[in-house]
Amino acid sequence: MAIKAFTLDDLKRILKEAAGVAEGVDLDGDILDTEFEVLGYESLALLEAGSLIERECGICLDEEAVNDAHTPRTFIDVVNMQLTPATAA
Repeated sequence: MAIKAFTLDDLKRILKEAAGVAEGVDLDGDILDTEFEVLGYESLALLEAGSLIERECGICLDEEAVNDAHTPRTFIDVVNMQLTPATAA
């Protein structure tokens, strides 16, 4: 079953599974544009989250794009770019 769009709720669930939640961090707040470092996630946690997303969604994420995604918003955009079928130009 194909996923139509990867959401913030999907990302929060996977981040919790991949690396847990840092003490004092509220993932239920307005975090879309908060740097992952502030949220307590470093690159290794994001790579693990990316691996979980790849398996769950049946996609292949560009490791460089994942590394360049510094906020939940940009990370979600990276995932959704892979979920969106390419269209003929």
